[in-house]
Amino acid sequence: MSVARRSRDVGAHCHVDAHGISNLPSTRLPVILPGSTIGVLGGGQLGRMFALAARRLGYRIHTLAPEEDTPTAQIADVAINASFDNLDAIRAFAAEVDVVTFEFENIPSAAIAAAEEHAVVRPNGRALFITQHRIREKSFLADRGLPVSPFATVTSDVELRDGIRQIGCPAVLKTAVLGYDGKGQVVVRHPAEAASAWEALGRQDAIFEAFVDLACEVSVIGARGLDAEWAFFGPIENTHRHHILDVSVAPANVPATTAAQSIAVTRTIMDSLNFIGVLCVEFFVTTDGRLLINELAPRPHNSGHLTVDACRTSQFEQQLRAICGLPLGSPRLLQPAAMANVLGDLWEEGEPDWSAALAIPEVKLDLYGKLTPRPGRKMGHLTAMASSADGAKALVLRARAALTRRIA
Repeated sequence: MSVARRSRDVGAHCHVDAHGISNLPSTRLPVILPGSTIGVLGGGQLGRMFALAARRLGYRIHTLAPEEDTPTAQIADVAINASFDNLDAIRAFAAEVDVVTFEFENIPSAAIAAAEEHAVVRPNGRALFITQHRIREKSFLADRGLPVSPFATVTSDVELRDGIRQIGCPAVLKTAVLGYDGKGQVVVRHPAEAASAWEALGRQDAIFEAFVDLACEVSVIGARGLDAEWAFFGPIENTHRHHILDVSVAPANVPATTAAQSIAVTRTIMDSLNFIGVLCVEFFVTTDGRLLINELAPRPHNSGHLTVDACRTSQFEQQLRAICGLPLGSPRLLQPAAMANVLGDLWEEGEPDWSAALAIPEVKLDLYGKLTPRPGRKMGHLTAMASSADGAKALVLRARAALTRRIA
């Protein structure tokens, strides 16, 4: 199989910042033109929505994932079924595409390095290395004076005891890797619970993080191009249920100073990582008005799904534009919007009533092509738009409630 390479060079600013992170060594960076082939590592719904955006602009999509018939594979031109640990498969995959990106950050560093032998990888491997590991991520942020909750590194019993003394209780013990949607986390309410909590996590490397008095959670999704052009979505206000994102609302109901700070922090992080692509910063807003970084996602984010219908340019098209070296699109929010996740729990008593939800004119439905619903599994989402954020939220919740009217 051969790939027609379609690109042209553009000038780029090449520098090394104060933290030693530089642009690509060349002063000429290739623009990857429509008609080129983009490789996506991972096969979930984020890859699917990215592939749909890429199709619209005339790009080809190849995907590699350990699973078969993935949401991304259903849209792709070529789907490779292989483990991320199969470095020969990764190299062969990268050799057939013009740029590699990912929709899932827990990809081994060795796989990214193998891909980089044959193709440009965006975002860069350093950004992935930092953001896929909580200790590295929190240390990176704290070392740059960015606002994070007090935390301690836990890799031994001694560090666990020191962390308890330093941070106190209640706190949360979180594994350094593979934790998302509440997985890999244990609440520690009293010091006596800490040892058993770490045992429950398999004594994996972890962080011991202080509880905060939470007013709300928000996210900002930034996009950064080859020439450091930057755009953002948000802040978006998020509520969770059972540790899984439930509803996102834009714009967030936070003070203007908090919104401005969240945007500035997001840009600082992306510049510090020399990040090319889309990155989401999840924030805690405390009851006393402080803004604290919760975690980073080096890819499009669940909270940004509402951008597909509510913004002039979606987060997925921004990712495409950024990694291909095209000008970023306008992220303008056309109308207040809300997104509600559709989880596998809704199938408990049968097929949801899609007609009932779609009968609401202001509501859009996206399903991810997953054939097997399970409790907690993200099967799709609903988006509603209205004249106010509260109105949009009420509409999207009404639409989701209508799904439980079962088809006879």
